[in-house]
Amino acid sequence: MSPTPLSSSLHDGIVDLEALSPDTIDDIEVAILGLDAAGTIRACNEAASALTGLSASAMIGRHYFREIAPSTNVPGFHGRFLAGIRKGRLDEAFEFVFGRVPQPLRARIRLAQGRDGYWLAIVPLGMLAQGQSREAVRAAIGRRARAEPVDPMLCEREPIHIPGALQPNAVMVAADPVSLVIQAHSANVLDVLVDDGVPLAGRALEDVLPTAFVGQIRARLASQTLDGGRSIRRVLRLPGRDGLSYYAVAHAHASRVIVEMELAPELPEDFGGASQIDTELAVTRLRAAETLNGAARIAALEIRALTGFECILVYRFDADWNGEALAEDKVPDWSRALLGLRFPASDIPAQARALYTKARSRFVIDRDCVPVPIVAAPEAGNAPIDLTFAQHRTLSPIHLEYQRNLGVNGSMSISIMVEGKLWGLMIGHHRQPHYVAPETRAAATVLTDAFAMRVQEIEGRRLWAERQAHLDTEGRLVRELTRSENFVTSLTAGSVTLLDLFGATGAGIVSGRTVTLLGRAPSEVEVRAIADWLRQTLPAGTMSYATHAFAAVYPEAAAYQGPASGLLGTFVDASREHLLLWFRPEVPSTVTWGGDPRKPVLAGCGPVAVLPRRSFERWVEERTGFAAPWPEWQVSLATALAQAVEGVVLRQRRKIDELTGLLADKEKLLIQKDLLTREIDHRVKNSLQIVSAFLQMQRRQISDPDARQAFAETSARVMSVARVHDSLYQAESVEEVDLGQTIENLCSDLAGMAGDGHAVDLVAEPGLMVPYRKAVALSLIATELVTNAFKYAGSPDGGRVAVTVSAGGAGVVRMRICDDGQGLPEGWADAKPQGTGLGMKLIRAMLDQINARIEVANAPGACFTITA
Repeated sequence: MSPTPLSSSLHDGIVDLEALSPDTIDDIEVAILGLDAAGTIRACNEAASALTGLSASAMIGRHYFREIAPSTNVPGFHGRFLAGIRKGRLDEAFEFVFGRVPQPLRARIRLAQGRDGYWLAIVPLGMLAQGQSREAVRAAIGRRARAEPVDPMLCEREPIHIPGALQPNAVMVAADPVSLVIQAHSANVLDVLVDDGVPLAGRALEDVLPTAFVGQIRARLASQTLDGGRSIRRVLRLPGRDGLSYYAVAHAHASRVIVEMELAPELPEDFGGASQIDTELAVTRLRAAETLNGAARIAALEIRALTGFECILVYRFDADWNGEALAEDKVPDWSRALLGLRFPASDIPAQARALYTKARSRFVIDRDCVPVPIVAAPEAGNAPIDLTFAQHRTLSPIHLEYQRNLGVNGSMSISIMVEGKLWGLMIGHHRQPHYVAPETRAAATVLTDAFAMRVQEIEGRRLWAERQAHLDTEGRLVRELTRSENFVTSLTAGSVTLLDLFGATGAGIVSGRTVTLLGRAPSEVEVRAIADWLRQTLPAGTMSYATHAFAAVYPEAAAYQGPASGLLGTFVDASREHLLLWFRPEVPSTVTWGGDPRKPVLAGCGPVAVLPRRSFERWVEERTGFAAPWPEWQVSLATALAQAVEGVVLRQRRKIDELTGLLADKEKLLIQKDLLTREIDHRVKNSLQIVSAFLQMQRRQISDPDARQAFAETSARVMSVARVHDSLYQAESVEEVDLGQTIENLCSDLAGMAGDGHAVDLVAEPGLMVPYRKAVALSLIATELVTNAFKYAGSPDGGRVAVTVSAGGAGVVRMRICDDGQGLPEGWADAKPQGTGLGMKLIRAMLDQINARIEVANAPGACFTITA
């Protein structure tokens, strides 16, 4: 299409449009709009209506920069208009790229001042290809019914940190960090830098940027303080751009120094720039919040007031990276309410969360802008520029489509970092393109950091109180452990038990194959199976395990998910013999998602590899099989308790080993003692037998009858003691004697010593065991009584003595010795002894020694009954 003379003149200078009739203006093939000083449309031609798709009546009276073409509400367009009005002479010509009118358009812009107002002329220079093919995406959406799901990990593998393009409101140069020679730049770099005819690639930064600014870059590189997200932020005046200021940000990353520059507003208030006082007051109000929800509401309200976004969301991640809209502040006519909705983790995939953790803020003016490609010098190679920390990197195709589905154009995201971890996002949404001035972006970031600090304070205070209560309980358990030799009893049977920790409703201890349970818990058989599963599942060296959806990983747990949907377990020892367990009950809940989280990811088309979900309508899920999650500090506390228990277990093992060793030593000593005692008994018996034999030999050599009798009696007494030692030697025990066997052997010896014609009739209860001391005493008594019976009761030709040994009750024995003589005469106890009287003295001494008694009767011979 060849331009008309009027169109051509608009390229070269300003036509006196006010001198033209309305019909003549309508004949001009370029868009013409008449504006007042505020930017409100007061006139327009048919070309302007065709360009915008709006009738003249629909445009007149509306603000061009904020309502009709919001993408122009930036310093490079609206800012020029305002600056020209303030100078009293509006005469600007520049190029501008419209993102969608309805197709991207590169145009020559003329801003001119008339007699009664101002004129805006838009001269098309050529339609551009779509930045991201909306038509291709729509075609793919149309095939949803027959599309097959694709791997959702495609979203997580999207290289969002190397988009290869920049948002058009800024320019970028990338230089070598050692030489500071420019290796790449954005294609629109001459919007900021003056074209001197020399190619930019290969030149030093000092050739195109202020020397002082480059010197700061060198100094920060030398001190290694320009990487890891750290940057230099300055307002620059550039050569050849008199009167204009540029906001510059420089950082180092991935073997590049990257400098981004954008035109700064002439006056901050032109675009709602936040003042320091505004920020301080907002922080003060935020500090007054006492609860997490209250702080979130204040943060959303204050940041929306600062930035002018139509909607601000405070978005929090849970343990599984699902998101929740914790607070929301929005304009009254905002059509989509997201407060209280949950969003699946796939909405913000892992690599996006990693990027949010590194690059703390991101502002997008116009979703539909035409990205500016990055051009690399031939010698720099084709390696993509890593834009992780670049503020103006363009959105990924999938993110763009997600924004379209959500009905959002301008956007903001600022990371909420709590204790160095990504806690959530401060998200800004605008239905139209929305520019936020650099000062305001910084203020919003500061206020978000203040909110993060308030979250840390509020949550920290709550967690501190909760932890202190649990630490006190654990301390009492540990004190019980130190006083007990049985850790199971100390943890389950005291006034404080495992059940008092972590809000559990069931607990248990597995020690070997022994199971001890508390509260509501699975059965012993089921708990043993859980212990076996943990032993097999947990990697070597891993001592603890926690889940709030046990049946999802261990299907057998579905049978008891009511009392035990949540499981926390920690092994006590490396051998995994002992295990502490806590159970939490199922907490059925209703979760309201922003769209069905179960819908599969579908293949896209063209630049959009996969299609993000389109529906954000409320989708209610009834959740079962879930318990309250176990915070990390509770898992750590359980591990610490297990370590304390391990000390008791080890102590018990040491004591058992010590006692086992002592018992073994004692058994050896007892065996040695037994052998030694038997040997002594054997030798004593032999020695006494030798003494008895010597006495018998001596008796045969003495002629005096009394002396012979004394030797015989002494020999018998020695022999009786020898018989006791002989019985001890032969018995299983060295402490007790078979009394019947001892008396039988003794009586046989006494009958033999008395000579022919003398005999003893013995009746003894078998196995009648008595202590050694009692056996000696009874043996000596038997010796005296049997000897006296042979001596005094029998005839010269011999006599018979009846001896009976029997049990007389618990621990009591009865020995009865009766002769066949005439019996004892009356008054025998007071009569003078027939012999020396030593025998009866010995008998009485032995009776006293073993606390025994003797009964004497004639039946008809003398009959003695000893009860001991």
